[in-house]
Amino acid sequence: VQLQASGGGLVQAGGSLRLSCAASGTTFGLNAVGWYRQAPGSQREVVARISSDRTANYADAVKGRFTISRDIKKNTLYLQMNSLKPEDTATYYCNLVKKTQEYWGQGTQVTVSS
Repeated sequence: VQLQASGGGLVQAGGSLRLSCAASGTTFGLNAVGWYRQAPGSQREVVARISSDRTANYADAVKGRFTISRDIKKNTLYLQMNSLKPEDTATYYCNLVKKTQEYWGQGTQVTVSS
C-alpha cells in the first residue's frame, strides 16, 4: 500500500487549498481514512476522518472550514480547506487503516501567511 499526498503550498490567510491523496495497492472506499497534521514542535493531530461506516468527523479547530471526501473511482482522498488561518500551517499527512495495519502518506506542506 502506498499513499501519495499532494496539493500543499503557500497561501494567504482566508485563502483555500485542496489536498489530494492517491492510493495504490488498496482502495479508500472500504477503509477508515483521514488527514492529520503536524506543526513544528507539536504532536501530530487529527484534522478529519472518515470511519469505516462512512461517518466524517472533524477537529473542532477546522469544523465549518475543511471538508474531507473521497472519490472511489479515482481512489483518491481529498481535503478541501477554506478560510485558512496562519495556525493551519503544518505538514499534512493522509492516513489509511486497513484491518490492523496503518499507512501514511509522505506529507505535504501547507503554509498560511498572515
